[in-house]
Amino acid sequence: MKDMQYKNIVAAIDGSKATISVLTAAVKSAIHNHAHLDLLTIEQVGQITDGYITSTTVSTDQTYNLVKTTEERLEDLKMLAWKMGLLDVSIHIRFGNPKRVIAQDFPKDHHSDLIVIGTTGLSSVERFVLGSVTNYVNRNAPCDVLVVRTENNHQEEER
Repeated sequence: MKDMQYKNIVAAIDGSKATISVLTAAVKSAIHNHAHLDLLTIEQVGQITDGYITSTTVSTDQTYNLVKTTEERLEDLKMLAWKMGLLDVSIHIRFGNPKRVIAQDFPKDHHSDLIVIGTTGLSSVERFVLGSVTNYVNRNAPCDVLVVRTENNHQEEER
């Protein structure tokens, strides 16, 4: 069997405790494969009300501040990737449903052949109500998915 050579890797960054582990795994994979790395985060403009996601009106200032703060965090992660030895890194902020954007839209638009994602940042109740983004991506992505477990995620799932 021939080794898979990845060219475009996307790391799904959600700001959870798994972020650094996901970044580290993605950078190692990109260096090993001489690949481009996209750091992707998804912003949802909506809220949960009685178990349903409803849209909310967000002002232009709120949207600007959200994007600016998120962009600054992604730039910090990009610099960390550079310090780890990977210079071919781009950052992306998308709005929408994280499941669909990570599993379908972004890989299609950027020809991603590997998605690196952490285990869920949700509590067990939130996973039950909303479903896990990681599980959805793993089942529906058109490319390989590397699921990164952190020690905390493993302990939580054993409970």
